[in-house]
Amino acid sequence: MTTNPETVEVELDTIPDPGAREVVFESLDWPVTGFLVRKGRRVYGYVNVCPHAGRMLNWGPDKFLTRDKSLIICSAHGAVFEIETGVCVAGPCPGASLRPLDVEIKGGVVRARYKKLESEKLGSESNF
Repeated sequence: MTTNPETVEVELDTIPDPGAREVVFESLDWPVTGFLVRKGRRVYGYVNVCPHAGRMLNWGPDKFLTRDKSLIICSAHGAVFEIETGVCVAGPCPGASLRPLDVEIKGGVVRARYKKLESEKLGSESNF
């Protein structure tokens, strides 16, 4: 259920623990893909773009984590990121971070919010 163009809601029980679930913000100017990672009672959210090469991270539907499900991994070049912070801890972009989504959990529902960057807001004012 979407409450506004920049928000997606999913039932907490639909996210494996530990595990990840892809979400799509389809009501924006163009679709934006993100993902939610559940770790116990906490859920973290990120935009599905690797800071190294700008590619989507997952290697299949909802496949964002290492085999032991302790880190987020980029399928393109193997960069690995901390689940809690989105910071790259190994691979081609150490110290770079995934772009976070605002995430809150209320009554068993996870609400993820995508915030446009200033450059995205200005993009519609192009002279092209």
